[in-house]
Amino acid sequence: MHRPQLSLPARIARLALIGSLAAIPLTSCSPPVDVPAAQDAANPACAPMMVALPDAIGEYSLRKTNSQATAAWGDPSLVILRCGVNVPGPTTDRCVTVNGIDWVIKEGNPVWTLTTYGREPATEILMDPDKISSATVLADLAAAAGKVPAARNCVGQEDLQNLPPSQ
Repeated sequence: MHRPQLSLPARIARLALIGSLAAIPLTSCSPPVDVPAAQDAANPACAPMMVALPDAIGEYSLRKTNSQATAAWGDPSLVILRCGVNVPGPTTDRCVTVNGIDWVIKEGNPVWTLTTYGREPATEILMDPDKISSATVLADLAAAAGKVPAARNCVGQEDLQNLPPSQ
C-alpha cells in the first residue's frame, strides 16, 4: 500500500501535534517537593526504610522530593517524612504504638509532628490531622518504619506501676 507524501506544512503540523501530545504527560507532573533534609539523612539505616515506603497513603500518591531521605504524599503535600531526625529521649509526650511501631506525638496547630521512638535514626512525619487521619498515616507507614530496628520502646503509666521497689 502506497501512502501519499505529505506536503512540508502538513508534515510540520503533524510533528507539532505529535510533540504536543508527547508533552502532555510532562506538563501534568508536579515539581519535586522542597523538603529540607534531616541532620542525619545520610545515615545508611535510612535506606531500607526509604525503599519500602508505600506508593500511597490513603488516597494520596507519593511525590518526588528534592532531598535525601525525604518523602511527601498528596498534592499539595499532606504528609511529609524525613529520616535522620534527632532521636527523641525519654519524654512525657504522648507515645502510641501502631502495628509494632512506637511514635511520639506532638500536637501542633494545625501540623502534628510524629517521631519514631526507640529507633535510630529516627523518622519524623509532619501532617495535618484535619486533612488526613493520623491512624491512616501511621498504619500505612508502619512496615517501612519497621525497617529501622527498635532498640527501646515506649512505656506508660501502667508500666511504671510494676517497677520493683527502690533499695
